[in-house]
Amino acid sequence: MSGARDRVTDALYGLGWGAVKKLPEPVATALGRTIADTVWKRRGPSVLRLESNLARVVPDAGPERLAALSKAGMRSYMRYWMESFRLPAWSTERVRAGAEIKDIDLLMDGLASGRGVVLALPHMANWDLAGAWLTRGQGVPFTTVAERLKPETLYDRFVAYRESLGMEVLPHTGGSAFGRLARRLRGGGLVCLVADRDLSSSGVEVDFFGDAARMPAGPALLAQQTGALLMPAALWFDDSTVMRGRVYPAIEVPGTGTRAEKTSVMTQAMADAFADGIAEHPEDWHMLQRLWLKDLERGPE
Repeated sequence: MSGARDRVTDALYGLGWGAVKKLPEPVATALGRTIADTVWKRRGPSVLRLESNLARVVPDAGPERLAALSKAGMRSYMRYWMESFRLPAWSTERVRAGAEIKDIDLLMDGLASGRGVVLALPHMANWDLAGAWLTRGQGVPFTTVAERLKPETLYDRFVAYRESLGMEVLPHTGGSAFGRLARRLRGGGLVCLVADRDLSSSGVEVDFFGDAARMPAGPALLAQQTGALLMPAALWFDDSTVMRGRVYPAIEVPGTGTRAEKTSVMTQAMADAFADGIAEHPEDWHMLQRLWLKDLERGPE
């Protein structure tokens, strides 16, 4: 059964990339909103998990506010998919006009210094558009990693898609990604990592919206080992067709402490920057999985 389900999943994504990118933009936007509202009304596990996560981000929100946030969140999430399906067909001019990033000079100055930069982002708005905006819109190549998805053919689709946007994509598993990322940074390059969810179960414990969660140690370790700058960022949508974002100042490597202690301090600072961006735009945080340790300990939903 799982093999058949995997084939169906892969076929559906293939249909999305093949069909949605051919739709006029207003039609794709309307379709995405319709799908989002339909999924939200069904109140499935992903919607309930999103609402539960948002309840931690906005603790004083009542049921009506949370419902409105989760509805807006599903619309934001589906906007991500509709834009991503269409990105390969966008012109360079459309990509360049598709995002406006505040304090991008912090990133550009960091790269100009030759030190290399680790740009760390949460799952907000459209990180693929942000990547295409850098590669195609600004001429800044970068390396990233991708979570291995099932079926393998779906993972291959995602890798091919992101490579078509100008990204170098490494598999999250396999053990060689860290070394290759470090080499890119030592060469003065850019590494972009979505880093608000630990996929290894061995991440760094952080305080996130008042409770314990784990986030990956990789961004902080790469900065320590290579001398690269670690810069968090946040992304969000508004009512326009332009995605907004901002780059936060670089997180300094502590002058004292063990490697583990330095990693802990830096990862907490990264989490704090993520929390700042998410608190300002909670509806654009696409966290449809369990994140906090208390939730992870409860077992399958």
